[in-house]
Amino acid sequence: PYVKVWLMHKDKRVEKKKTPVIKRCLNPVFNESFPFDVPAHVLRETTIIITVMDKDRLSRNDVIGKIYLSWKSGPAEVKHWKDMLARPRTNVAQWHALKA
Repeated sequence: PYVKVWLMHKDKRVEKKKTPVIKRCLNPVFNESFPFDVPAHVLRETTIIITVMDKDRLSRNDVIGKIYLSWKSGPAEVKHWKDMLARPRTNVAQWHALKA
């Protein structure tokens, strides 16, 4: 598996980052940091999409699950978003359950 992170602005893909593939592992741990430089005045139209993918050699890569982080996501995601806004330029870590 590996993780793709998309920075979106008004439903447009702005920037993509991804982790290396972790081979032969059913319970991978991704301890990665993905900094994005986003001006404060566009944060309300910004979303971060985190997608966990399963890399396949013979067919298309499959989506295991994803999560959307923004000010208009679910309660846990909004809490994380507000924590990030309250502490600019500081790492803010939080666990999230993936959605199918």
